[in-house]
Amino acid sequence: MRMFRFAALGRLVWVCAALLLVITARAALAQDQSAALTALLDRAQIENMLVDYYANLGGADRGFGSYYTADGVLDVNGIEDLYKRTAASGPRPAGAFRMMLTNIKIVVNGAAATADCLWTGVRSANPAATPQFVEQGREHDELVKRAGRWLFRYRVITSDGGLSAMFEKTYQKR
Repeated sequence: MRMFRFAALGRLVWVCAALLLVITARAALAQDQSAALTALLDRAQIENMLVDYYANLGGADRGFGSYYTADGVLDVNGIEDLYKRTAASGPRPAGAFRMMLTNIKIVVNGAAATADCLWTGVRSANPAATPQFVEQGREHDELVKRAGRWLFRYRVITSDGGLSAMFEKTYQKR
């Protein structure tokens, strides 16, 4: 009779341990799923921010600085004061200019992230004109999330084709 009680008690301990393991595993899985969903949302926010940023190209400065941290760095082919130099270079060509982003890879790690992509600039003189590819290159961004908003902390943009004359002296193959 005693042997039966110990066997039943042993089974009860095993069942309780198994239930505890299942409950713990479910809690861990829920945390993993929550972290994965947060990372996906952050990734979508970063991609949208990149699209919004590039939508400003081809026109007057529309607050590019608002996309950067106070100490943010923009390195375009070795030139960090790109927007000042571009504004001083004279009138922009007529027509529409669009930047296409492709091969986007975004890695989120909490409140920090990296984004890498290829960019291709396309210009059309007017709606009837055939679009022309005018430049192409790569971008690497380091971002931080501040007050719920993703900002550039450090950016490196490198031309691989259609290099503007203003960058010829500072261009570095990277």
